[in-house]
Amino acid sequence: MAKVDARRVASVLADPGPARVVLIFGEDGGLVRERGAALTRAVVGDDPFRLVEVPREQAAKDAGLLAAEAATQALTGGRRLVRVRDATDGLAAAARAALAGPGPGLVLFEAGGLDGRKGLRAALEKAGPEAAVIACYAETGAALEGSLAALLREFGVSAEPAAVSWMAQRLGEDRLVMRRECEKLALYVGAGGRATEEDALASLAEGSALDLDAALLAATEGEAARADAALEAAFAEGAAAVQVVRAALRHVQRLEVAALAVAKGAAARDAVEGLRPPVFFKARPSFERALRLWSPARLAEAGAALLQAERATKTTGTPNEAVARAAILGLAREAVRARRG
Repeated sequence: MAKVDARRVASVLADPGPARVVLIFGEDGGLVRERGAALTRAVVGDDPFRLVEVPREQAAKDAGLLAAEAATQALTGGRRLVRVRDATDGLAAAARAALAGPGPGLVLFEAGGLDGRKGLRAALEKAGPEAAVIACYAETGAALEGSLAALLREFGVSAEPAAVSWMAQRLGEDRLVMRRECEKLALYVGAGGRATEEDALASLAEGSALDLDAALLAATEGEAARADAALEAAFAEGAAAVQVVRAALRHVQRLEVAALAVAKGAAARDAVEGLRPPVFFKARPSFERALRLWSPARLAEAGAALLQAERATKTTGTPNEAVARAAILGLAREAVRARRG
């Protein structure tokens, strides 16, 4: 078995088959824990006598301990699971001993990022059908939206595609955060409900993110005072300068994609509606107004200026918030020029 293909992960978690040792690892710690919990439930059910938690340090000190625990019969019968959290490469010897042991228990390692060329991961990836190695990589795009939809179903609700897309943009890739926020949205809409974009906004939005969106929309419309006030609120809510500049760059790049579509003959509304991920419904009128002010060439220049601003937040002695503020007000200034011209 060794490396488990992404398409087979669910089936292996439900039934690890002949595997004696399972390694679940990756940078997405929330997904690692979620999959570890799923495998634990599948093997031991709700029987606490079939689950043994072994501290990492103890397992590393005695290489034969995990094998011995896996060979011990549970008091209530059935297969035992020996679980080691926060595993490291220092457990490679313990993993090899568990593979060589008599079983019949299953040893589960949960780990963060691991180098595949040496240590724990390398030892198990070469072990054949008696080991299963499951990677937990951060999801993006359609895969991320699919996971969000699945989590919502788990909590007994569904969501409109536009709401799921908005959530994917806002929640990031940490599985624990996703699960917590999906549960919150499910409670908000009620059992059997279907969440809209407005529901997602009401339940999940954070103040700094909303204020930053407002600042960027106002800036690209040429509303400097409104942009500066919203930016000030975003900073007060905890937004970081580099976050502001990067968000501005993404906003300008999306405007440029739409502007190129308009240059080829598309209506502004159609160009905005064609963007993926979709523009949040409340932002579409402002986005369309900005689109009528900016040409693809001006947006390309604005993007280059924002890249320079991002570098400036890391390399100059100027306060980072001042750099970010100048970048946002620079967008507003260019929009005003376009409106007058």
